[in-house]
Amino acid sequence: MSASPNPIATTHLPFFITAPGETDVLFNVTLVFVVACIILTGVVFLTIHSLPERMAHKSKKILLDLIALLCLLALLTHEHLFWFAAIVLAFIDIPDFLTPVTRIAKSVETMAGQEVGHKPEDRPAPASPDAATADQPRSRKEAVRA
Repeated sequence: MSASPNPIATTHLPFFITAPGETDVLFNVTLVFVVACIILTGVVFLTIHSLPERMAHKSKKILLDLIALLCLLALLTHEHLFWFAAIVLAFIDIPDFLTPVTRIAKSVETMAGQEVGHKPEDRPAPASPDAATADQPRSRKEAVRA
């Protein structure tokens, strides 16, 4: 039996209708497009999730490990608060409080006559006060008392 077209059908068929047994080109193009969109969406999603970590790495942040941990937690738990905390930490410069305090401590050590970086126990003990005054002459009041 031979299949004849329906007499009501038009003689010209659109390009996306294929004959039986032939390759469906529109299906193949659509399949490639959908797979590419899924892969592109995944790449964009992972790029956005790693944005705070990359920003902190470029600016040499002190809290890089914390920011990376927050990004990873946001990715695995789908808690957006972690990601927002990571991006805020990546944007904000936390001041360095340790450097000024260390410089103040070194300046005070220098003013006290102590070598920088040495503990007081490392320095030799000064001579006793009696030995220091034995070489000096006595004042009149001390001479009268003696």
